[in-house]
Amino acid sequence: MSEAVPETRARGSSFTQNKPKVLRPFKTSEVKILLLENVNATAVDAFKKQGYQVETVAKALVGEELISKIRDVHIIGIRSKTKLTKAVLDEAKNLLGIGCFCIGTNQVDLKAAADKGIAVFNSPFSNSRSVAELVIGELITLARQLGDRNTEMHQGVWNKVSKNCYEIRHKVLGIVGYGHIGAQLSVLAEAMGMTVYFYDIQQIMPLGQAKPVESLEELLAISDFVSLHVPETEDTKNMIGEREIMNHMKKGSYLLNNARGTVVQIAALAKGLQSGHLAGAAI
Repeated sequence: MSEAVPETRARGSSFTQNKPKVLRPFKTSEVKILLLENVNATAVDAFKKQGYQVETVAKALVGEELISKIRDVHIIGIRSKTKLTKAVLDEAKNLLGIGCFCIGTNQVDLKAAADKGIAVFNSPFSNSRSVAELVIGELITLARQLGDRNTEMHQGVWNKVSKNCYEIRHKVLGIVGYGHIGAQLSVLAEAMGMTVYFYDIQQIMPLGQAKPVESLEELLAISDFVSLHVPETEDTKNMIGEREIMNHMKKGSYLLNNARGTVVQIAALAKGLQSGHLAGAAI
């Protein structure tokens, strides 16, 4: 009895290969996305183009209104005003991801999100240029006393004065925190003729002619303007207090805080301004 010979394919023969299957855990038409706080229309259009269910709300939501909206959604997009606390996330039974359309994530309880397996994303480059340009505007406003003159003009007072008004050219800008915003600010300030120094806890390659210093105290002592660009952490909480302002900052210098409000002790800042040690501040 002869053995069966397995059928073999002739060399050179062709056959049709099926395309690999695209894995889709969810049908996009079933995914619900909630976008709050007037998220840019480009994002709305992009999600809708992919077939997602998208609901938009122009304002931030709080309390029961937020909870009722978040219960059924799979993705939520927010900016800085909506607070996603543990109590809120406990009600979000279907939530898979949180998109923060801003730099910070302190409006989200990150531990609660991690415990529930909810991914949290931010947008670190979203407004770095905007903030850097804003700081340039604040530098000029402070150096030219535009805020004071504006107030006087609204009170019907014409005060033509040049005392203690300066160009920012040749002034020293000290940047605390040389991240995306700090680095862009240094380039803009240098282009306007300022000398730029920076302090960061990490070793970062500077852009242009900006120079790093070894300590915060050293930076404060040499700067005509100090601009803060650090995240909100335990290490940065009350980073600038009475000791830093009264003992280390130059008399007649300016403090600008476009980071989180917890970085500066307000009482200490008020004392620095009222005593005349600081010439001005922008917060």
